[in-house]
Amino acid sequence: MDPRRRPPHPLIDPALPDSISSVLRADPQALRAARLGQVPEARRPDLVKSFAIAGLLLLMAVLSSTGGILAALILIFIAVLRGLSDDPRSLRERRRVRLAVEHGDRFILPEDLDADCGDLLRRAQDATKTVLDSRINQAGLLDTIDNMVTLPAQTWQIATRLVRLSKLRAEHHRLVPDAPPPEVAEAFTPYVGALKAAESSLTRRIRALEGYARQVRRADGLYLAHRQLQVLAERTPQYEALVAETAEDAPAVPDLERLTEQAQQIRKLFHRSIDEARDAARHLLTAADP
Repeated sequence: MDPRRRPPHPLIDPALPDSISSVLRADPQALRAARLGQVPEARRPDLVKSFAIAGLLLLMAVLSSTGGILAALILIFIAVLRGLSDDPRSLRERRRVRLAVEHGDRFILPEDLDADCGDLLRRAQDATKTVLDSRINQAGLLDTIDNMVTLPAQTWQIATRLVRLSKLRAEHHRLVPDAPPPEVAEAFTPYVGALKAAESSLTRRIRALEGYARQVRRADGLYLAHRQLQVLAERTPQYEALVAETAEDAPAVPDLERLTEQAQQIRKLFHRSIDEARDAARHLLTAADP
């Protein structure tokens, strides 16, 4: 793999209950083990070792006092129980892998995708993260769509189709020679065209998502500037008093007087950027497949 390429993150179906998705998300190795069918076996009770320890303790007790016998019997009981019981860590690991096996179609790993599809999914994930982490989204200013629900659902839908594309493309490369005989080459054309059309459609959808993320990033910067100017506007009298006390700095007065006008311009620019981000969101929903 090209070292400049960043693989996508493992993806969990957002429709899964949190009680399941949180377990799957916490242990990527369990997901990989499940994908490979490597379910850990239960640890067999080490009865030989347990009874050997128990016998040694009993012998020591017989050679000592009556109180020692009682203590030895308790230790024997504990040793046998430990031999019969399973390792808690191994038990948790098996449960996680089995849960991943049970929901094997509800998560996607980087290795489920070929290199090109992996790049596309990573782009979709990056764009989604940009929107969800933005100040304006967290402030509830992007009310056109419910980003916390809609964007993860769209990313998952994109990812599942990228997985199908990867599988079909890999199968196609196995079945079809690189240079089929000229007299039959035309017969393969529709299949190659279908793969290309699917990739183009998914790429357009991801570009729409990236366009939305760019608009959000721009509005986010203007939102920060708008908030900063609001704070400065509240402190304008303090700045004016400072200038009034220093006559030699009188030329600064006109700049301060223009502060309100500049703040209004930034506010208008910010609201315009929010409208553009909402338009991008509507376009994203329109471009999405049903």
